[in-house]
Amino acid sequence: MFPRLRTAILAALSALVTILALAAGVPQAQAASSLPCDVYAAAGTPCVAAHSLVRALYASYNGSLYQVQRASDGATANVGLLAAGGYANAAAQDSFCSGTTCIITEIYDQSARHNDLTVEGAGGAGAADVGAPADALPVTVGGHQVYGLEISAGMGYRDNSTSGVATNGGAEGMYMVTSGTHVNGSCCFDYGNAETNNKDTGNGHMDAINFGTECWFSPCYGGGPWVQADLENGLFQSNLGYSTNTSNTGTGALPFVTALLKNNGQDHFALKYGNAQSGSLTTTYSGGEPTVNGGGYSPMHQEGAIVLGTGGDNSNGSIGSFFEGVMTSGIPTDAADNAVQSNIVSVGYGGSTGSTGSLTAGSEISLRATTACCTGDYIRHQNNAAVVSAITSSSSALDKGDATWIVRRGLADSSCVSFESRNYPGDFLRHSNYKLYRQPMNGTALFRSDATFCPTTGKSGTGTSFASYNYPTRFLRHYNLNVYIASDGGSNDFDSATSWTDDVSWVVSSPWAP
Repeated sequence: MFPRLRTAILAALSALVTILALAAGVPQAQAASSLPCDVYAAAGTPCVAAHSLVRALYASYNGSLYQVQRASDGATANVGLLAAGGYANAAAQDSFCSGTTCIITEIYDQSARHNDLTVEGAGGAGAADVGAPADALPVTVGGHQVYGLEISAGMGYRDNSTSGVATNGGAEGMYMVTSGTHVNGSCCFDYGNAETNNKDTGNGHMDAINFGTECWFSPCYGGGPWVQADLENGLFQSNLGYSTNTSNTGTGALPFVTALLKNNGQDHFALKYGNAQSGSLTTTYSGGEPTVNGGGYSPMHQEGAIVLGTGGDNSNGSIGSFFEGVMTSGIPTDAADNAVQSNIVSVGYGGSTGSTGSLTAGSEISLRATTACCTGDYIRHQNNAAVVSAITSSSSALDKGDATWIVRRGLADSSCVSFESRNYPGDFLRHSNYKLYRQPMNGTALFRSDATFCPTTGKSGTGTSFASYNYPTRFLRHYNLNVYIASDGGSNDFDSATSWTDDVSWVVSSPWAP
């Protein structure tokens, strides 16, 4: 039997078992092994698309999650699971891509519909996209080191020939797990139903979750990012377009967000969001279809393509993060949505790596200065810039998190290291014009080099010093509370030879954030 067909049959049987258990009065809490698509199937709204780079979305799924392509020779490999119903085998990706770089070329649909996403072609508003770098978004999920999908402008995925996805006013629901730390105000970071020709074919021809800081209809409250509905020719927070909910100020910089949209395709849609690390869902809108833009949204006119990372016409100026998402046939119940949110929270997105205080890949650390003036100061990010400041046990959780870094294999050389922000998944410490910043990894060779540092014995004889990969005579240094790559003497103030050996020596310590 074909492996994916066998997996689909097993998934359907698992869902049937759950449905029968519920019908027999077995409490849902006992179906602990049910994953999101099992939950939705049991509620009578089965998944018609299930995409994830990090884990299975059916308890019985044991197929591939995504495909990567190697830059060195163009070869491809599928990344699967460690076990059925489990987490991605990221080590297989690391091994295949060792010594070179990889991009993600396909994201497989775990449902029986096989609605797989490939790199998006040109559209009415954007040239053909490129694949996202496969190692741009390392993350801990379920205690496992895996990779999410980090979209930069010009990247996107699509399937214009799908099976089972709602069309012409059909009812559907969808969610995605994304991030509030990697967003912008450009159009359009979407996941969901779109046109089949990569063009804007009119109002109501899309039905997709949008997540970002673009306020299409004023007023929007707060600074976002907001969960909105991209129903074509508008990002909607209500039937009037603009937000009618003054308490909906956006999710803020939550590192992991559950974003949810459901639409009966006729006269009602709803928007919800939640912290994917804790708590329940919040409904920001539930009501009629849009009545603005000249109408055309009631009923809807969905075409049934699936888009990820761009607008329906391939408007591809947005950035965003994607970890998992599904689309259903029919509108899920609120109870099913709540059960799915509970499952997402139980996964432990962004949890501790389980390793601390060393330069081993995956270890969480803080970097303490050794200069006599500043032995209580640590490298942290503040307003995107790297600075040193005092961190103590009484510091705020935010400050402790900003001073915590996850050691990753060097983005340009695996024998060196890179430092990922604990609070901003996919953001790394990198230099630009010799100054250090926290910035999202964009996959370029320049970024990889700028964000790679090679450890050596501390120049002062204490701790560790970190040479810049692409400027090997320059080392991480604190100077006037900022952080630079500095040489021992030079024309810049921060290259001063005074206390240079102390300033470039750091203690690799246990992380301030748990």
